[in-house]
Amino acid sequence: MSVILKIRKNGKLAGTVIAVSLSIWIISEGANSSSLRDFFKGSSSTSVAMVNGKKIEPKDFQARVKEYETLMAIYNPKSPMDEAGRAQLSEQVLQNSVMETIIGDQCDRLGITTTKDEEKELIYGPNADQLVRRFSVDGQAIFNNPETNMFDPQRVKEIEKSLTNPPAGAEQVYGRIKEQWETLKTYIIRNNRINKFNSMFAGSIFTPMFVAKHNFDDREMTATIKFVKVPYTAVPDNKVTVSDEDIKGYMARHRAMYTPDQVSRTAEYVSFDIVPASADTARAVTALADIKAEFAAAKDNKTMVNNKSDDPGAYSEAYVNKKSFQSQFIDSIVSMQSGEVFGPYLENGAYHLTKVTAKKTLPDSVKIRHILIKTKDQGRDVVADSVAKMRVDSIAAAIRGGASFDSLVIRYSDDQGSNRNGGVYEWSLAQRAGIVKEFGDFVWEGAAGEKKTVKVESGNYSGYHYIEIINQRNEMTAVKLAIISKVLNPSDSTVNALYAKANDFAAKSTNGAEFDANAKKLGYDKRLAENVKVSAFTVPGMGASREVVRWMYDHKPGDVSQTFQLGDQKYVVIKLLSADDKGSLNITAANRPMLEQKVREEKKAEEIAKMCQGKASLEDIAAATGQQVQQVDTVSLGASFLPNLGYEPKVVGYTFFDGLKPNTVSPAIRGMAGVYFISVLNRVKAGDDPQAPMKVAQERAQMEMQNRNMVGQMLQPSIIKSADVKYNQANF
Repeated sequence: MSVILKIRKNGKLAGTVIAVSLSIWIISEGANSSSLRDFFKGSSSTSVAMVNGKKIEPKDFQARVKEYETLMAIYNPKSPMDEAGRAQLSEQVLQNSVMETIIGDQCDRLGITTTKDEEKELIYGPNADQLVRRFSVDGQAIFNNPETNMFDPQRVKEIEKSLTNPPAGAEQVYGRIKEQWETLKTYIIRNNRINKFNSMFAGSIFTPMFVAKHNFDDREMTATIKFVKVPYTAVPDNKVTVSDEDIKGYMARHRAMYTPDQVSRTAEYVSFDIVPASADTARAVTALADIKAEFAAAKDNKTMVNNKSDDPGAYSEAYVNKKSFQSQFIDSIVSMQSGEVFGPYLENGAYHLTKVTAKKTLPDSVKIRHILIKTKDQGRDVVADSVAKMRVDSIAAAIRGGASFDSLVIRYSDDQGSNRNGGVYEWSLAQRAGIVKEFGDFVWEGAAGEKKTVKVESGNYSGYHYIEIINQRNEMTAVKLAIISKVLNPSDSTVNALYAKANDFAAKSTNGAEFDANAKKLGYDKRLAENVKVSAFTVPGMGASREVVRWMYDHKPGDVSQTFQLGDQKYVVIKLLSADDKGSLNITAANRPMLEQKVREEKKAEEIAKMCQGKASLEDIAAATGQQVQQVDTVSLGASFLPNLGYEPKVVGYTFFDGLKPNTVSPAIRGMAGVYFISVLNRVKAGDDPQAPMKVAQERAQMEMQNRNMVGQMLQPSIIKSADVKYNQANF
């Protein structure tokens, strides 16, 4: 109590001390915090990005991310969203949001809108948007007519109405579908203006006939040349020096290639990959070796797999053969007798014990035809069992009496998937697991030509099937397998040891020089992360790494990071190499080797040209440089790749340059792999082709279609480049 009273008595002083302490903390932390730096600079933006003065707010951005995740769930239900996928999606959403904002302004100025009538047509019309037509639940397009399997616009409103009034007990499922449907409608209507905008540009594309004729003529013209190639290696590297001024001059001469249109960061990093250690491997192998004898003696294989395996759901009663079971050990497995166990062996990141539980010879593929009389459809009774049995017996009797199987399929079969092709199906053994057991047992284990009535009591094909086995091919050994797997994961002790190793490296590397020295001393590979944009959610080589990107933009070149954990895959420690602004590229340790190489090639080309100055023939040039005179008989004007030369577009250009007369020697041509000297022996134009006008017209149509299809790809980077986009990466 006395302590409390003392605090109360000195409350004013304590408050002053706390306030001063907080001020000191804020100022010190402000040096390392982008958000606090912005606060002291007067920036109070809470937006994710500013696009031509318009804000993209975090709540809107997150709503778009959720929208895209919903769309992915609808159209890619078998691809669950993991951390890396979510990061890529977020990056795509950000770029699309910027693009939509820019185009939205343009559409407002141009008066491009989506009317209420258009909205109805997009969602409910006979020519509804393709996304509406493909809207699926559990892989089934719910707006398709069950009879025709074609899109039926009438079903859209019917199903939409049913989603509002779900049956008892199905509220949660119907609610999920309704949420997906409403999300899709919003996306389609909003996206319609962008589609109109893109279509406007696509519709404006025109390819003149003379351009098409020029392209056509290019491909029809050929030439024969002789050449001497002097590789850059002909001049030793130590005879050419490259300075920073040389590099800056090269970048200035090639400004378009080295002028970034966005800010970016480049970093080096050391990665400590989280992988199993030898002790983890030994643990998995020992665990399987200890139960191998028990597994071989087990009578209830399914129960043992469920109790012992890391992948119990993999147990199957299906037969497999060398073609259907993907394993490098399949030959050894198939050669075993029933009851034998193979392993432990490593495959696909896990150790396995594989037991053969049954073995027989089966065809790899079967071709059958059948007639189905359903007793149930979607779980509802449609025909009494006795009536269905009577019908199928009558059909069997008619076929035995000589009636046409094909005509009876069309008249009586309830299998809409096969009745248009005579009730025929062809399956491989790998597909047998997805076929009802009673059906599969007969078609694989019966004999070719055999006919039988089979009753199926589950799924959408419940009823009586009258089946004929047309043929069976490629008989081979097939086996049933029970597999116990132990996934090879790093243990906690392995992960902790790696984390300690990464932390130790980070603690000893407080600056760039120490980072480099310690990496070299410890033998760690330094990896490169180049041109990381502020809008990135992933870094090449790292995967989902938004926190890493944020760190890069909160620090200056030479700074070294703390240890970052990237999912359950790796730890990384990063050194920032360069911070490049829009329109300005710095020379760094990362890009210097490439730039030096380019400058060195320029200087070597000058030296080679001097070596060959005054030489009147290719033979003289070859003798002076120690090379050979070579010949290419067919150089096409429309091609950049040449036989024996590879990708050398400048050589192709000179070959057809009117200023280079036949049987003269060209000036030095600086190519990709060396310096070239060429002499044109002849240029040949194709003879008159009576079909040339038609071919040119086809060329024009093809060029125009390609250009229109590429509008969307070309438009987005051009529009974003010309806009004023500022990313507030701390708010992503």
